[in-house]
Amino acid sequence: MMAFEQIPKKDWYSILEADPSASVSDLKQKYQKLILLYHPDKQSTDVPAGTVEECIQKFIEVDQAWKILGNEETKKEYDLQRHEDDLRNMGPVDARVYLEEMSWNEDDHSFSLSCRCGGKYSVSKDEAEEVTLISCDTCSLVIELLHYR
Repeated sequence: MMAFEQIPKKDWYSILEADPSASVSDLKQKYQKLILLYHPDKQSTDVPAGTVEECIQKFIEVDQAWKILGNEETKKEYDLQRHEDDLRNMGPVDARVYLEEMSWNEDDHSFSLSCRCGGKYSVSKDEAEEVTLISCDTCSLVIELLHYR
């Protein structure tokens, strides 16, 4: 597990001026453009020291962003984290549910559970390994998925 839980939440995508749906090659292009732009050696000598500091700070952030988003493992983990944060901000956790309490659907290999609004929570078998929050498909309620350890 990478430890970016401790780092104050930064939006690595916006640091790279990229969209979260951008492909890795897009991200790489943005990274290369920004890294040149903010490179300490590329700064002209007549800019105020504060600006140089800012550029170095940006340079470091852009580099960090690329370290996370340029690597498939860490990017996937960061995307999941972002998704969970979005869900957390979306609605209250209505219930904590064990995967074993959800119904298995053989047709599309997913687990589902009815929401009290009449909608349903559903999660694919693969997602169930990784996701901890699932939103209802009709209302804003969210359930937290627990696993027996």
